[in-house]
Amino acid sequence: MAATTKTTQLQIRLTRAEKTAMQQAARRAGMDLSAYVLSRVHTPAAAQFVRCLAGCRELESARLALAELNTLLSGLTAGELSDAVRLPPPHGLSPALENYVAAMVEQACGQAGVAAPQWVAAIRPLAEPFFGSTLGSLRLYLLTHSPPAFRRRNLFIDATLGAQV
Repeated sequence: MAATTKTTQLQIRLTRAEKTAMQQAARRAGMDLSAYVLSRVHTPAAAQFVRCLAGCRELESARLALAELNTLLSGLTAGELSDAVRLPPPHGLSPALENYVAAMVEQACGQAGVAAPQWVAAIRPLAEPFFGSTLGSLRLYLLTHSPPAFRRRNLFIDATLGAQV
């Protein structure tokens, strides 16, 4: 794997005791200070969240990535979940996918008893309803059985977080 070229730096003000504590924590983790600080930002759960979203470009081709995201969100502890979803999805997702991811995160946070991140509320609901099935006979069922986080976003699906179809 090719190394990423670092082109910028971050300077922060610390007390001598804070710096010493960070250096000791980095040493215990077997890392240099920069790697240790970065590991606190890019945790394994956050990295998995980003990897799942990388497969989401178009809703029809994103079904496997969304299923993987479902599995990830369902298996995280409350602390891991808060950490993993702290940053918003990357730009370039369709409005339907942005809403789908936001609804999944909102649903997972509700189930885990943690506050959803602010970026979830910043994503505007879809203007037109999206149904998880093209069968017209299922629309009434989907309208009445979709989880609230999805309905608020004009998404009408059958399976909720943790369930697989």
